[in-house]
Amino acid sequence: MSYQDYNQNTPPGYSQQTSSLAVISMIAGISSYIFLPLLGAIVAVITGNMAKKDIYQSRGRMTGIGMAKWGLALGWINIGLSTAGLCIALLSVLGVFGAASGLFCLVPFANMNY
Repeated sequence: MSYQDYNQNTPPGYSQQTSSLAVISMIAGISSYIFLPLLGAIVAVITGNMAKKDIYQSRGRMTGIGMAKWGLALGWINIGLSTAGLCIALLSVLGVFGAASGLFCLVPFANMNY
């Protein structure tokens, strides 16, 4: 069932309310790029999934599916970027990248007489 189907089944007498979890997901997703890189992204992904579930189960009484999806997207992108950054930092500390790794390539040729 799509989101439009849930929206059409709004019970009479109830007004729509924005999901607070969707708002938290969006704020955590944005702040994960500024203040809390990995922790904010994890919070955004968890609350975004919870918000989507609540919105779909509310049968049109709750809104904010766009904020929940954006929070999820921002969180997953930040997790991917953080993971790539941590891998690059680890490889550079271990000497795989950088000028020091070039010296290790010359060691086998050090005993050659020209």
